[in-house]
Amino acid sequence: MTARVRRDPLGVPHLWADDVIELARLQGQVTALDRAWQIEHHRWRMEGRTAEHVGVDGLDWDRFARQVRLEHTVRRCFEKLDPETQEWLAAYVDGVSSTLAEGLSKASEIRSLGLEEYAAAPRPWQPWTPLGIFWGIHLLFGTFPSKLFNAHVAARLGAEVVPLLRTEGSDRSGSNAWVVAGHRTAGGLPLIAGDPHRTIELPGCYQQVGLACPELDVVGFTFPGVPGVQHFAHTGTVAWGITNAMADYQDLTTESLRVTGHDASGGLVLEVRGVDGWEPVDASSEVVRVRGGDDVVVPVVVTRRGPVVTGLEAELDRAAAEHVAAGGDPASAPRRSHPPAYSLRTPTSVEEDLGFSALLPLLRARSVDDVEAAFARWVEPVNSGLVADTTGRVRHVVAGRVPDRDPSALELPVPAWDPRHAWRGYRTPPVTDVDDVMVSANDRASGGGLGVDYATPFRAERIRALVGDRTDLTALDFAAIHVDTLNGQAEPMRPLVEAAVVDGRAAAARETLLAWDGHSDVDSHAAALFAAWRTALVHWFAEQPQLAAVREPLGHSRIFAAWTNPFGQLGAGWHTLVEGADALGIDVSVGVRVALERAAGSVGPDAMWGDRHRLDPLHALDGVGGAPSVSPDPVPGDKGCVLAAASAPGVTDRAYGGPVARYVWDLADRSASRWVVPIGASGVEGDPHFADQTAAWLTGRLYPVHDDGGA
Repeated sequence: MTARVRRDPLGVPHLWADDVIELARLQGQVTALDRAWQIEHHRWRMEGRTAEHVGVDGLDWDRFARQVRLEHTVRRCFEKLDPETQEWLAAYVDGVSSTLAEGLSKASEIRSLGLEEYAAAPRPWQPWTPLGIFWGIHLLFGTFPSKLFNAHVAARLGAEVVPLLRTEGSDRSGSNAWVVAGHRTAGGLPLIAGDPHRTIELPGCYQQVGLACPELDVVGFTFPGVPGVQHFAHTGTVAWGITNAMADYQDLTTESLRVTGHDASGGLVLEVRGVDGWEPVDASSEVVRVRGGDDVVVPVVVTRRGPVVTGLEAELDRAAAEHVAAGGDPASAPRRSHPPAYSLRTPTSVEEDLGFSALLPLLRARSVDDVEAAFARWVEPVNSGLVADTTGRVRHVVAGRVPDRDPSALELPVPAWDPRHAWRGYRTPPVTDVDDVMVSANDRASGGGLGVDYATPFRAERIRALVGDRTDLTALDFAAIHVDTLNGQAEPMRPLVEAAVVDGRAAAARETLLAWDGHSDVDSHAAALFAAWRTALVHWFAEQPQLAAVREPLGHSRIFAAWTNPFGQLGAGWHTLVEGADALGIDVSVGVRVALERAAGSVGPDAMWGDRHRLDPLHALDGVGGAPSVSPDPVPGDKGCVLAAASAPGVTDRAYGGPVARYVWDLADRSASRWVVPIGASGVEGDPHFADQTAAWLTGRLYPVHDDGGA
C-alpha cells in the first residue's frame, strides 16, 4: 500500500501511510507544501538567523534566541529522546526537506524579500528543528515576561504595589475548554469543545490534519513544523483538548557579574555571584548576520541558573568598567546601581527535556488512561487537559512540570545569591475524574493552584450557565456556546458608571452604558462606547502622578513590548487597579467621570463595535513590507466574553487575538465532530484555501471534520 493524501473540501490534508514513520515523512512533505514560508521562518527564529534573511527587523529576536541558547537546548533535548521518537522526528524532517523548495517557490513572502535563490536550494532541516519551532513558539508563552514588568513596578513604586496592578480580573489571556458526560448528550457519550486564545497569525498557528496508518487514525490540530498532533485531537476512541493552566514554571534570576581578567584571545573572564560566593560562568559570543547591515556580535552568558536573557550587555559594560576602576582587582571594584541582568530558568533547560516523548503516545492513545500516561511526559507549557473516551470516562488532567520553590519567585525576579530560591523538585499536578460537566477557562478553579494570575471565573461560569441542565446536547449546541458575546467586563463597569456625576454628552453616555445588554456584538453602539470608556480610563490612570514612574522606559528588548508597555499592562489589569486605587491615593470616581466625558466626545452616535474591532492578524513581515493580508472584517466578542476575540485596552481595539481554532469532539460519532480556524488551511496567498474559513469563523459556523476512517 502506498502513501496517499486526500484533501477535504476545505483543503485540509488527510494522510495515510503504511506505518507511523512513513506517516511522519508524509506529514512533513505536505506541511512544507502548505506552509513553507511559515515553517521556514520559524526555523530561522529557532536558529537565531531571522535578520540574515529579513534584515535588522529580525535582530532583536535573533539576539534573544542566541542568548537563551534556543537551538543548543533543543538539540540536547533531541539527543536525550528515545530512539523511536528520534526516528519519527527525523522522518518528518526528511519529508519537510524533500518538498521545502517546491513549497517556498509558491510563497509570496519569498518573492517580496527577493529570496528566490535561497528558496531554490534551502538548507536541509535538522532532526531537532521541530523541537526548536515548538519551544520558540512557547518561550514567551509563560510568565517570565510579565515578571519584567512586575520588577519594574517594584523598583519604581515598591513591591507592595505589584498586586494592585495584577492582570487577574481582566481575562488577559487564555482559552476555553469544556466537557459534558454522556448522560447530558444526545449521542449518549461525552462531548468535548474548546477554542484556544492566542495571537491570530497569518497563516494560522494551528493546522488541521488527519493522520492514519494501520495502528492509528487521528484528526486534530498541529503546530506547522511539528509532527503529529499536540493540544487537540480525536483518535476515534479518545479525545482531548487543553487550555493554559496559568501555571508559573519559569524563574527570572537577578545575576551580578564581575570581571576577573582576560583570556588568551582578549575576551573577558567572568564570574557570577552565587549562593556560595563567586562562581564561574559559561561565556561566549555569537555572530548574527544582518541582511543589508553589519554583522552583530552577541554575547552569551550561561550561569548555573540558566542563560542571561536580558540586561546582559549593560551588565557586562558595568562589570568591565568596575574592573578597570579597580585596577584589575575584582575585590576592590566599587558596586553601583545599574539595569539588572536576568537569567531564565525553565524545566526544559534544566532537564534538557521538552516533553516530545509524549507525542507518539498521544497519537497511539486509545483511552483516557493512555492520554493521561502521555501527559505525564509533558514538560511545558503547563496545560489543563480535558479527556474523554468511548467508555464514557471523563478526566481533568493538569500536565507539565512546575518547580517547587519559594513562592516569591512566582511574582518577581529573585537574587541568585539567596539560597531560598533553589528548586526542590517538581509539584504534583492534579488529576480529577469528571462525572457531569467540567469547564477549564484559565480560571483559578481549573488551574490547580500552580500560578498567581488567573482569568476571572466569568467565562467558566458563563459556559456552565449556557450548558445548563440539558440532556440532549449536540456539537451544534456547543458551536453556539463558542460565540457567546456577553462581556464579563461589563459587570465591574456598571457600579462605577452608575455612581458617576456627569452632565451633557457624558450623562447620555452614562445612560447608554447602563442600558447596555452587555453583549459585545459588532452592531452594538454601547459596546463601542464601553471600549472607548475603558481605554479613556486606562489613559487617565497612566496620567496620575502616583503611577508616573511606571511609564519610564524599562530598557528591555522590544520583543517583550507586549508585557512591558505601561498602557497595555494597565489596560490588562484595569479592573484590579480600580479595586486597589485607593491604596495609591487615586480617586477612581474622578477617572470614571473623565473617561465618560472623553468617550462621549470621541464616539459618534452611529459608531458600532464592529467599526473599532476588526480582524488584524499578525504576519512575520508586518513592518518590513510584503506581508499578505486578509479582509479587516468586523469581529464580535471581546476580552471578557466566551468569544474572547481580544483587543488591548489602552493600546488598540483591533482584534489582534482570539480563538485561533474551534473544535467539538463527539465521542459517540467522530464524523459528527466539527472544527474551524480563523484563516484557512493553506499558507499560500492566492490559494483557494488561504482564507476560506474566515467567514465561518466570524459567524460561529463549524465544519464537519470529514472523517472517512483513514481511507
